[in-house]
Amino acid sequence: MNKRHIFGALALSVTAALALTGCASDGGSTDSGDTGGSTTEEKASLTIGVFNGWPEGEAASYLWKLVLEDQGYTVDLQYADAGPVFSGVADGSYDLALDGWLPFTHADYFEEFGNDIVDLGSWNDDAKLTIAVNADAPVDSLTELAEKADEFDNRLIGIEPGAGLTKATQENAIPTYGLEGMDFITSSTPAMLAELESKLDAGENVVVTLWRPHWAYDAFDIKDLEDPELTLGEAESIHTIAATTLEEDAPEVFQWLSTFSMSSDVLFSLENAMYNSGEEDVSDYTDIVRAWMDENQDYVATLTE
Repeated sequence: MNKRHIFGALALSVTAALALTGCASDGGSTDSGDTGGSTTEEKASLTIGVFNGWPEGEAASYLWKLVLEDQGYTVDLQYADAGPVFSGVADGSYDLALDGWLPFTHADYFEEFGNDIVDLGSWNDDAKLTIAVNADAPVDSLTELAEKADEFDNRLIGIEPGAGLTKATQENAIPTYGLEGMDFITSSTPAMLAELESKLDAGENVVVTLWRPHWAYDAFDIKDLEDPELTLGEAESIHTIAATTLEEDAPEVFQWLSTFSMSSDVLFSLENAMYNSGEEDVSDYTDIVRAWMDENQDYVATLTE
């Protein structure tokens, strides 16, 4: 065979080999030659800042931790007080937090760190202080409570004496609605919840200071009394805040959180599962939240649509 034939045969072999390689790629090779890498994109590691003692934020954070882990992200929850969390999101120590209240509670933090954080918007608009009664109570408004106080044994059950809710009740609600004739009993949140459950189990009327969001709204058949004079303040919105780098580091997460919404009923259900499970000293809610997610797949699926 002369040189011309040898070179021609080699050229045909190379061409055939390249064609076969192309067919293999088209048939589902894991190498994405056009992009220069694997089709399995490495997902970011994310840190969520969680406010100490704020159950709605903890519940939302656990939910998103598991949702994002299911999407291939590595997620860490870090607990701190509200101020340090805002500061941490601003300096990039935390990628996001899910418990910024506006327009009142955390307004100062939003103003202080506004240039260094991204407000991804509200995911719940029903956060407020309340006074609640059994659902079949003979009153619907605080304006009616004084006249029907006898039907509640003249007792208004509160929480901790130093709580902001207690102060608002004492200084605003009681004098505004003429409730001075009722015994305002303060001790602790667990004591209030125990009294609430006991009265409901006995089929008796009960009135307690409470707040939204709280798992009691899912666990018990209760209703809020109207507060036409806004003595306990107006409803607030709960916002997600993000580091300025999140959109670049994890654009799909940024988008998902920008459209995140959770109704009060769904939130109450999640909180009830976490904080009213009957288990004591729970330090990791992963299994509880995972079980809740399994029972609420229709909602969970919307979070990453």
